[in-house]
Amino acid sequence: MKPFKFKEFTVHQDKTAMKVGTDGVLLGAWCNLGEFPDAILDIGSGTGVISLMLAQRCDAMTIDAIEIDESAYEQTVENFEQSDWGDRLFCYNASFTDFANEMAEEEEQYDVIVSNPPFYTDDFETSNDARNKARFTSSLSFENLIIGVSKILSKNGLFSVIIPFKEEDAFVELAKENNLFLNKICRVRGNENSEIKRSLLTLSFYKTNIEKEELTIEKERHQYTDAYINLTKDFYLKM
Repeated sequence: MKPFKFKEFTVHQDKTAMKVGTDGVLLGAWCNLGEFPDAILDIGSGTGVISLMLAQRCDAMTIDAIEIDESAYEQTVENFEQSDWGDRLFCYNASFTDFANEMAEEEEQYDVIVSNPPFYTDDFETSNDARNKARFTSSLSFENLIIGVSKILSKNGLFSVIIPFKEEDAFVELAKENNLFLNKICRVRGNENSEIKRSLLTLSFYKTNIEKEELTIEKERHQYTDAYINLTKDFYLKM
């Protein structure tokens, strides 16, 4: 599996079931970093791509990542060490629930939390354990994700996530039950004629007027829209 080269860093992806994909790059480019965040957390790092994008985007002194799968964790560590920001990037090999409980006990908080969480809540799982863990909510339910985030997000902190569009209402409802409110939403479709597939959400402990936008990725095959190019051009080599 070839490494994925971005403008300012390279992502090796031979050890992890989850390769660099559009979802992670979208979240890394789109998520709101607020004003000068001090500490950032990436939940479910996979290759570490989102953390690396955030290190490129801001000067936060602490960018922590958490990854439950051992080989993905090793891959993230390797990619962090080979980047220009190795001194600011750190990955933990643990379950998010345990991590959140421990951090809450120590009263550690994060100004920005991002997650490209496991998807498919459907019962269908593949025979590849590592890929299942990365792709299915059985390893980290949306509920556990939101509960954990609500414990360690700072008072003025921002939580951004990318989820399937069909899960949007349920996710927003769950978040509300844990005092996290939707501030901004971007619904993503592959091209003008396709259905909305993904929702990018930013939530916080404050109720605000909800900013809404839509993003279309391609005009036609491999012909990207201006909006998508503008969003990702600092990262993708060919944009």
